[in-house]
Amino acid sequence: MIFNKLKINKIILKNKIVISPMCQYSATKGCPSKWHYTHLQNLSSSGASMVMLESTAVNKEGRISKSDLCLFNDKHEKKLKDLISYLKKNNDVKYGIQLSHAGRKGSSFVPWVKSNTTLPKKISWKTYSASPIPRDKKWPKPTSMSKKQILNLIKSFKKSAIRANRINLDCLEIHMAHGYLLHQFFSPISNKRNDDYGGNVNNRLKLLLDIATQVRKVWPKGKILGARITGTDHLSKGIKSEDAALLAKNLKAIGFDYVSVSSGGIIPKTKMNQYEGFRVKLANKIKKKAKIQTTTTGLITKFSTANKIVKNRKVDFITIARIIIKNPLWIYQLAKNNNVSDYIPKQYKRILK
Repeated sequence: MIFNKLKINKIILKNKIVISPMCQYSATKGCPSKWHYTHLQNLSSSGASMVMLESTAVNKEGRISKSDLCLFNDKHEKKLKDLISYLKKNNDVKYGIQLSHAGRKGSSFVPWVKSNTTLPKKISWKTYSASPIPRDKKWPKPTSMSKKQILNLIKSFKKSAIRANRINLDCLEIHMAHGYLLHQFFSPISNKRNDDYGGNVNNRLKLLLDIATQVRKVWPKGKILGARITGTDHLSKGIKSEDAALLAKNLKAIGFDYVSVSSGGIIPKTKMNQYEGFRVKLANKIKKKAKIQTTTTGLITKFSTANKIVKNRKVDFITIARIIIKNPLWIYQLAKNNNVSDYIPKQYKRILK
């Protein structure tokens, strides 16, 4: 049942509903702002078992925008630690963070100013990728990463993971999807290298697994460690579910606890067809092949969908995002729908009659 407890590694979640990372583009010089306190406190009151902080840059070039959360210096660490301390003091919820590098998808406007548009040259920064291939016609040509830059990138993820542990987070998720840098190395659409990091699928996985290995070394064994992965590019020459299953198998062998299956994003327009729970079959396929705890997100909005996914063990837990912003009582309404009245705060029971 969806309201049963779930053990991932040595961490026990009070149910099988996790709030997915949602970029807020509201940081101040990489640090959380007042908005983050309000936003994350609201999510913490939703009834979810764990709240994941948004995609957080591991170095300056890895930002999507100038308003991204970051975790690569002492000030970032201190301010994030203050935030997590505040949240943990007020809530019985687990917290995680998603570490990322935007690659060629970086140096862009925040979406409510100009969606999917890169910054003008005066205020932009140089972006990097697996190969010098722009994301789209209107995007600048990224610089192909040298091996030295790749080694420095691996160190950046490792250092940020160490900082994340000192912040007292319960879960760490490495972002390998959504068209960001690690996805750019994984996908044959964006990776045309002819060295150890390009060509066949094993080479294209090398950077992802090198980072995973180094992060595993510094992240505590009892805490949750996962990755957001791409199940398919939704393109004929892109990543297939078999490639994603291979990545998941390797991550499990390294010591990762779960994968969160996403899809699409390597270029702005793909053949992705979105509908209620549209990634569930894909996630289940990868779960069966890799034999690793698995979650997915993507238009899980109906109570019947959420219940069915968990009851039929399609995935081990669900991650929801936009629905909880649209309807903050969604989880408590789901509890009522499942006759789990003791889960609903007494202050809300009259509202949910």
